Amino acid sequence: MRYSTLIKPEQLIPHLDHPTWAVVDCRFDLLDLTKGEREYLEEHIPGAVHAHLERDLSAPPTGSNGRHPLPTPESLSAMFTLWGIGSDVQVVAYDASGGPFASRLWWCLRYLGHEAVAVLNGGFHSWKHAGFPIRSGEENRSPRTFIPRIQPNMRTDTAQLISQIGSASSLMLDARAPQRFRGEEEPLDPVAGHIPGAVNRFWELNLDDAGQFLPPEVLRAQFETLLGGTSPQSIIVYCGRGSPPATTY
Repeated sequence: MRYSTLIKPEQLIPHLDHPTWAVVDCRFDLLDLTKGEREYLEEHIPGAVHAHLERDLSAPPTGSNGRHPLPTPESLSAMFTLWGIGSDVQVVAYDASGGPFASRLWWCLRYLGHEAVAVLNGGFHSWKHAGFPIRSGEENRSPRTFIPRIQPNMRTDTAQLISQIGSASSLMLDARAPQRFRGEEEPLDPVAGHIPGAVNRFWELNLDDAGQFLPPEVLRAQFETLLGGTSPQSIIVYCGRGSPPATTY
């Protein structure tokens, strides 16, 4: 069985030692850039390698390409090869809880055509809460050749986004906190507010109090109400930090 969206800790545990399963620790803190790596070295899921949001999953910012620019397919493919992610490998990505950083790796792999990737529901918090084993120190995997199959319809750029403003055939979803969407506060960006015509859907609304995703039927009903008949394939999603990057579904 392949997992392509979410996986529970109890579904992962039987596969920890299997060579065609790769676990990637994506913990990160936007205000303490080394915290995630320190936490990984202290304790992590056995066999996991660490992915640093800025060093591994982002290109260098130039001042005009966003806070966490998407790396080139060649750069990502080289990284995935180093992590032992071949076409036959099931990937499980996790962060502390809720999936905001694990979803960056999930998106990057899906963008390059690798469908067997899932986010650990509830993250490392759920893993520890379940009493499953942990290890410390750095770990590595044997390299496997990663061959990209780019899915161009999964992303958009600024020019394309601007052309969609005011269009009745598409909808932009802003995943930031409501107060940032309304422009009442802005801790990171030089200009407060949102893209004209966008609708706010705070990403934390997708989670329960334990940091796990709400049941699929609940999320489906909420998004059907939000989209109001707009095709999911014409939705453009954006946040404030590029994790994951703005995506066309």
